Amino acid sequence: MTSSQLLTDPPGTDAGGGDPLARLAALPLRSRSRILSRWVPAVVVGALVAAIGWAFVSAPAMNWPVVAQYLFSPRILAGVGTTLLFTVLTFALGLLLGIVLEVMRQSGNPVLRVIVDGYIWLFRGTPLLVQLVFWFNLALIFPVIGVRIPALGLTIGGSTNELVTPFLAALIGLVLHTAAYMAEVVRGGFLAVPPGQTDAAKAIGMTSLEAQRLIVIPQAVRVILPPLGNQFIDILKATAIVSVIGGGDLMTIAQQIYGQNYQVIAMLVVASLWYLALVTLATIGQHFLERGLDRSRRRVLKAEAAR
Repeated sequence: MTSSQLLTDPPGTDAGGGDPLARLAALPLRSRSRILSRWVPAVVVGALVAAIGWAFVSAPAMNWPVVAQYLFSPRILAGVGTTLLFTVLTFALGLLLGIVLEVMRQSGNPVLRVIVDGYIWLFRGTPLLVQLVFWFNLALIFPVIGVRIPALGLTIGGSTNELVTPFLAALIGLVLHTAAYMAEVVRGGFLAVPPGQTDAAKAIGMTSLEAQRLIVIPQAVRVILPPLGNQFIDILKATAIVSVIGGGDLMTIAQQIYGQNYQVIAMLVVASLWYLALVTLATIGQHFLERGLDRSRRRVLKAEAAR
């Protein structure tokens, strides 16, 4: 009996009848070894995962009633809103600054290139946590931020502690950190555009800036968009770090609540469930975006092949 017969023969038509073990024993040694090598590890690993999962879910510290109580509480929902605000602003401003940085690097000016390389080296080389704490304590370096216009006797600004709130400090840190990575993503898109495109644009009278804006960037966008989906998800998760300076995000609110009711694990589960939901939605959006880009690319290739 072959392995396919084990799956297709009706019960009782072969040795062992409907007994799976007997039917398995009737197979040749090689077929039995192949089936056992596939299913035994799967069953063992599945049982281990199920046991760990059940031990986690049934632990007394989980306190599922508390999870249900706070999952949709107004304070948690406000934290979710702040997290989304951080994510959208960081993504948009970080992408804009990253594009500016890469255009500066592509300009051919050696001074601008050194500045951009130094910026990326600094903000990629230091942890985000360190950057957030630095901006939060900016008043230790600059107690007052402002601009004084002696001719008018006017001073614009004020105390750094009043101007740089935890929210603003967190946003500054996230944007500057993200821009360094966005510049590298944009750089990858620029490298995907053949250099001849820029040369052709200059040959018809365009300046370097016009060539970048009208020729290179539109073509690079197709390469840049898929990695941007991953960056968006990374930013969404990275916003949890702003809780160290009380940025008012989801994790900050969860910490404030478990500081009051001492239900640490339950509140961490609440935060984790929200992060999982948000990341899942972002992943679905990324999937449809990549499908749309793939369809558009295929239509372009078909149109070029038909010419």
